[in-house]
Amino acid sequence: MIFRRLVARFLRIFFRLLYQPFAWSYDFVAAVVSLGQWQDWVMSVLPYLTGERVLELGYGPGHLQAALCSRGAAAFGVDASPNMAALTQRRLRRSRFTPRIINGLAQHLPFPENTFHQVVATFPPEFIFAEDTFREALRVLIPQGELIVLPNAWITGQRAHEKIAARLFDITGQSPPWDQHFLRYFSNAGFEIRVEESTGPGWKLLIIRARKPAA
Repeated sequence: MIFRRLVARFLRIFFRLLYQPFAWSYDFVAAVVSLGQWQDWVMSVLPYLTGERVLELGYGPGHLQAALCSRGAAAFGVDASPNMAALTQRRLRRSRFTPRIINGLAQHLPFPENTFHQVVATFPPEFIFAEDTFREALRVLIPQGELIVLPNAWITGQRAHEKIAARLFDITGQSPPWDQHFLRYFSNAGFEIRVEESTGPGWKLLIIRARKPAA
C-alpha cells in the first residue's frame, strides 16, 4: 500500500512534467508504455464523433484534432498546457488546418450554450472528476449531443512483454479496475449514460457515451 502511494505520487509529478516542460517527449513515452498502441486507442473514439462541431477537452499533442479536421469537422480544443498548445498549433498548421484551440480549463469553457454536437476526452487526468467539468460539458452541448469519454485501457495480451506491460499499468494505476461509481458524475450532471467496450489485438478499452437530454 505504501509502495503504491509512493508510485502514485511520483507519477503525478512525472505526468505533470511530461504534460508541461517535457511535452515534446509525450508521444514517445505514451508509445512506449502502451506498446505502440496509444494513438490507436485515442483514435478509437472517431466513429462516435460524427457531428459538425466537436470540442476536445485536453487535446494534448493534437492527433485527434488533426484527424477531426481531416474529416471536415470543425474541431475545437481546450487544454491547460501552453506546451501542448504549441505542439498542436504546429501539427495543425503543417497540415494546413486552422487551429481552433485555446488554453483554459474544462471547468470554465468559454463557449455559448448549445454549441457542440460532441464533447470528447481521451484518457483525461484529474480534471474529469470535477463536477464543474460535467456541468460545463452539458451546457455547451446541443440537445441530444454527446459527451464521449475514453477513461481506461487494459492490455490483455498473453505474450511475455504484454504481461509485463499490463503489470506495470496495474502497479502505476494506469489501468485501474472499472468503478461504476465514476458514472455518478455523468448522472448527477443530467446525462443519459451508455457504456461500451472496444477491443483489439491484446487490448480492451472502455468508452462512455453520455447524451444530453432533448429537453
